[in-house]
Amino acid sequence: MDCFHRRIKVRAQSTHTIVASLIGTIAIVSLMQPDWVAGRQDERGLLILCVTSRQRMKDLSHQNLTTVPLNLPNDTEYLDISHNSIQRLSGAPFSGLSWLCYLKMTHCGLQDISPSVFTHTPALKVLNISYNDLALIPDISLKQLKILDLANNLYSSYSIPASFQKLTNLDVLSLGSTVASSVNFNDFDPLANVSLHHLILGAGIGWQKYDSGALAKLKSLQTFSLFASFCGVSKMFDNVLVDLNVTRATSLRFITLFPDKCSVTGKMFNNLRTMPFVRNLTIENTWINSSFMEGFLKNVWLSHLYDLSFVNFTYNEDTPDGFQFRTINHTVNLCSITFNGVHHYQYKYPIINISLEAISNLTYLKFSRSGMNIIPCKLFSVLPSLETLDLSDNLLTNAGFWWFKCPYTSVFPKLRRLSLSKNRFSSLSFISEQTQQMKTLESLDLSFNSIYLDRACSWPAQLTELRLGNNNLGNSVFKYLSSHFESIDLSKTGITAVTQKDLSRFPKLTHLQLSFNSIQVLPADLSAPALLSLYVDQNAITSVSKEVLAGLPRLQTLKAGNNPFVCSCDSHWFVTTLNKSLLPDWPLDYTCSTPPSFEGLSLSEYKTSELSCEMWLQAAVAVPVIIIISAAMGLLFYKCDGVWYTKMLWVWIRVKRRGRKRSHLLKNLSFSYHAFISYSHQDSDWVGSQLVPSLEGARFSLCVHERDFVPGEWIIDNIINCVESSYKTLFVLSKHFVQSEWCNYELFFAQHRAMSVQQDSLVFILLEPIPTDSLPKKFLRLRSLLRQQTYLEWPKDERKQQVFWASLKSMLQMADKSRVLKDVALALSDTAPLVTDQV
Repeated sequence: MDCFHRRIKVRAQSTHTIVASLIGTIAIVSLMQPDWVAGRQDERGLLILCVTSRQRMKDLSHQNLTTVPLNLPNDTEYLDISHNSIQRLSGAPFSGLSWLCYLKMTHCGLQDISPSVFTHTPALKVLNISYNDLALIPDISLKQLKILDLANNLYSSYSIPASFQKLTNLDVLSLGSTVASSVNFNDFDPLANVSLHHLILGAGIGWQKYDSGALAKLKSLQTFSLFASFCGVSKMFDNVLVDLNVTRATSLRFITLFPDKCSVTGKMFNNLRTMPFVRNLTIENTWINSSFMEGFLKNVWLSHLYDLSFVNFTYNEDTPDGFQFRTINHTVNLCSITFNGVHHYQYKYPIINISLEAISNLTYLKFSRSGMNIIPCKLFSVLPSLETLDLSDNLLTNAGFWWFKCPYTSVFPKLRRLSLSKNRFSSLSFISEQTQQMKTLESLDLSFNSIYLDRACSWPAQLTELRLGNNNLGNSVFKYLSSHFESIDLSKTGITAVTQKDLSRFPKLTHLQLSFNSIQVLPADLSAPALLSLYVDQNAITSVSKEVLAGLPRLQTLKAGNNPFVCSCDSHWFVTTLNKSLLPDWPLDYTCSTPPSFEGLSLSEYKTSELSCEMWLQAAVAVPVIIIISAAMGLLFYKCDGVWYTKMLWVWIRVKRRGRKRSHLLKNLSFSYHAFISYSHQDSDWVGSQLVPSLEGARFSLCVHERDFVPGEWIIDNIINCVESSYKTLFVLSKHFVQSEWCNYELFFAQHRAMSVQQDSLVFILLEPIPTDSLPKKFLRLRSLLRQQTYLEWPKDERKQQVFWASLKSMLQMADKSRVLKDVALALSDTAPLVTDQV
């Protein structure tokens, strides 16, 4: 069965000994392989170390490759060719990869590396070639290299090449081979002057030899992780501890220290008492007997250790009375204990007898991945100094933690931080009521549970931090939180929108996490004056406006990566203006999603000009440009007589329009002439030499009084007949025209006809300038007509004369002289009385 009940009995030893029973469900936790890559650092954190764009990352793992491709982009920063069949690395594929800073090549069967490979990659900072078949530790001399993982290869010796002394920036080194069982005195000499801070050594096999003093040469070592077995070779392990004391390392980690069913005692750690610099000790993936635990914990309590951790360990009770730990007369420095993953070997309740003094100073206790479903409140109640309690990843429920048999009046007197993450808690209102009993509680973690919102919550005033991530809560969750909260984690809670009304509930809010939700927009009116950090990564946000940041004046951290950003002017200020020190995940997690042409492009590489995005700048540039262009065009227009050409064009357009509109008035009329020309006798030279030849040469029929008046008839009759028989009447205006009496008659009859029959029959040709105000009173009609009608000016420039003739001819082209004039007599009878009156 996967789970079964266990009971831990704490029996009374003296007046200072307490008895507590723990009834819980302890899950069988399988031993897991340790995490070796880069000294347990998260790979994503390593990417941020040197990778600037996801477009510069190439993942070629699991591609059945036998060689590294030769056509890799020169700007590649990250290359993963793991899980292929590449036995040898040559320099050719890396010849152009001067930007490469992260190379991962695991599980490839790699046997040989050409020395020329790394001459082409001077920027390399992370190199992971673990889990291969390297028979020798390769020569590497990369000055920028910070993390080197050579674990789980097949070299038979830990002898470091001399080239490693050039790795002046090396921070983490992992060495391990399943065929290297000895450590010689000079193996680590090249690292003596390297600022190596973390060394991971071993591949899980037992060592046969360790030369004392080998590790003592690593003077800058701070953390040491040992993956080796020492069953029955306690003297060798003592030598390792002695050397680590010389290095002044502060953190030790031992993985698979004892194989299964290995019988050892705690005396192996006697040297802990004389190691004043060690503060942290982790025992991981190993077999631990109750007899070993007694001696081991005694050494721990007599040492300078501050933090002790047991991770993924199997506990075997090999003593008849179980675990016994009596009172010791010594100052206890230990303040933190972690149990993360417990597997019990025997199918029975373990027995534990422990002294109060041994645990009274604990301020931090983690009991995780144990299958606990009921809290051992009597045990915890004797921890008067406990400030942090982590019971994550268990099977606790509301009733299991707040057990009815527990006297909560005295429990957790100083508890400030409580983690109940990854359990089975449900009602948020019930939890809020129970926390009222915890008078010092400041932080509560309820993430990864089954929390639901049922009714109003009542939170204690001193509780300022609440984590509710990975619970399906929705947008209404803000209504159930306290106004005293300063830090709220609502990551992955189903929130689709956050409003100013929501944030206004929390005037003291300094930290807000909304990651992994479905928020599309951060409203422009968002205001949180006290907010220091805001996490909105992994949402559906397309842009972050400048107004949002204006409402967060104290913001120091903004995490907004992995959102579908739109590469447009909306993101221009974010790329160019925003202080990137606010963004801990910049630029790796910021890419364009739209438009399609920019999809996948790193936001840091999106380029657009300020001019194309800033309206005020566009206006500042456009207005002067428009003024300059307009002035230049106006000057050119003036110099090229544009005014005159415009007038002529307007005359031509009006003639065309009016001709079409009024053509129906003339469909029953016929004319003998295209035009009757009215002019002064003193202008006859221009009329005879310019006007008549030009028009008659274009096949227009003209009526000229000197040629076409009927001899013997009255002049008035000739004028009337010629005006009525002509499609248009052309007036050649000049100073001589306004002095002619007959010209005045001709103008009168032509105007009368225009009002009664054809409104646009008058055409004025200005032979020379005549100010309208200078016209005699008898020419008031002409003055009025010149102000209302368009006239043609005779130009002196020959180029303009061509336009003049074209405009004039277009006015006459609708006449048809082949048709016979009708009703002439009727027209004469209408006009004759008027003529008589005028005479």
